Amino acid sequence: MTTYIARTPDPRGHIAYDASEDAVWRDLLARQLPNVRRHMARPWLDGLAALNLPETRVPQCAEVSDRLRAATGWQVAPVPALIPFQRFFAMLAERTFPAASFIRRREHFDYIEEPDIFHEIFGHAPLLADPRFAAFSQAIGATGARAARADHAWLIRLYWFTIEFGLTHEAGALKALGSGLASSVAELEWATSGQAELRPFDVVDILRMPYRIDIPQPVYFVIDDLDALFDATRRDLLADIATARSLGLHSPRYAPKAVPA
Repeated sequence: MTTYIARTPDPRGHIAYDASEDAVWRDLLARQLPNVRRHMARPWLDGLAALNLPETRVPQCAEVSDRLRAATGWQVAPVPALIPFQRFFAMLAERTFPAASFIRRREHFDYIEEPDIFHEIFGHAPLLADPRFAAFSQAIGATGARAARADHAWLIRLYWFTIEFGLTHEAGALKALGSGLASSVAELEWATSGQAELRPFDVVDILRMPYRIDIPQPVYFVIDDLDALFDATRRDLLADIATARSLGLHSPRYAPKAVPA
């Protein structure tokens, strides 16, 4: 359930964000830029520089798409906050990233459970400007588009622990790759502190790892060889899912989410 309402673009694809919404984008960006410059890995930082996002207003999907098409052939399209896995994978396969069209309110400035446009554009678009990461996302989408629905929850973990919350090392320092980390002040600091459990990149291990979307991750996977990530799309991922299912999920590293009475 969400209290946010998707914004509908006009026929030109433009969304009329008001001054208060532009101010939230401005303040989120100003707060997060020093953190990403300190903790994010070079591929993400290079992508951010290539996009040249506006600093004082919410970007329009059309203008971000123009830059992405020139770099990798991708685009971003506004959608409601959460969409089914089937639609998500289908859009990735078509080199279209689904971007929630609303921006968080001030009371959710530090944390919002559902993705908003700050997470989608500031967090995700930079990696989509890198041809290698863009191709990886498209390949995950293509796999998901031909997978059975029962496989979707397994496959999404590979996306979650790499594109959303992956880590790597650069010059001996732990750096963040993931888009979910780039858009989160608190979790970016936590993920790169070395206090969480760090595991080496392994496809089947990732497919078996449960996660929750509403807490800082207790486990991160470190992708020191980025080629190993990109080569993962040449594997038979559906066979990997079958292997992971036969082995079973790992025990969760987190407490179960409380269910209201």
